[in-house]
Amino acid sequence: MNTRIRFLRKELHLTQQEFADRLKVSRNNIAGYESGTRNPSEAVISLICSTFHVNEDWLRKGKGEMFVKPTRRELLERFAEGMDDYPNSFKSRFFEAMSKLDEKDWKYIERIARKLTKESISYENSILYPNVADNPETREES
Repeated sequence: MNTRIRFLRKELHLTQQEFADRLKVSRNNIAGYESGTRNPSEAVISLICSTFHVNEDWLRKGKGEMFVKPTRRELLERFAEGMDDYPNSFKSRFFEAMSKLDEKDWKYIERIARKLTKESISYENSILYPNVADNPETREES
């Protein structure tokens, strides 16, 4: 488990101190876990998994994906995290405005998003395929 803890920390681009701070444990504990001189308690394993959204089977046994795929609700909760601390931030104002939309507004935004996405793909393809004949979106069927 020690190599997976080190790998996780590096994957998250955290120093031992930053990792320890997020878990509210000492840096020496993290160093001990990573070197294998200490074993994390069940509570610390659980804390690592919940704090960093890590698959417990991966952390304990190296099986499966490193991270647990978040649900839509969890993604929204992460997005909303800390908004109360900065009520005038663009993120907070934007989230509040989105929460006031009705179904008609959402359909309109979806149409715009689809158009923007299509235009973006078309633009990217024109860069990838500068010769119009090579562009899969503009090529005529033979």
